[in-house]
Amino acid sequence: MASRRNNPIRIVIAKPGLDGHDRGAKVIAKALKDAGMEVIYTGRHQTVDAIVAAVVQEDAEACGLSILSGAHLDYCTRLVERLRTEGAGDVLLLVGGTIPHADRPTLEGLGYKVFATGTHPSEVVEFVKTTLRK
Repeated sequence: MASRRNNPIRIVIAKPGLDGHDRGAKVIAKALKDAGMEVIYTGRHQTVDAIVAAVVQEDAEACGLSILSGAHLDYCTRLVERLRTEGAGDVLLLVGGTIPHADRPTLEGLGYKVFATGTHPSEVVEFVKTTLRK
């Protein structure tokens, strides 16, 4: 990713599944955009395949999911598998929303950085910048 160092970070923000509450995703997307990143917000009700297609087509360095439905383990697992299948297994993964503490180790084991409901957007921005532009 050294060749991208001088380019804006490209990140896909997505809402998988039937959960229609997208305020948090929009707040994070705006914070990332205000920090100079190129944000591709896919909107609500996305399938895993559509999210992966967006990541690949946009050549994104990161993908953030906002999940409030309780289906985070399923969506996150399938997303990782599909990204690997598409040769995009090196994408930085973030997930936020209603994530029980008991599920966080599983998500972290899949490679996700987990942000709990109520995390200040600046924490997400700082994490993405620090991780992708060391």
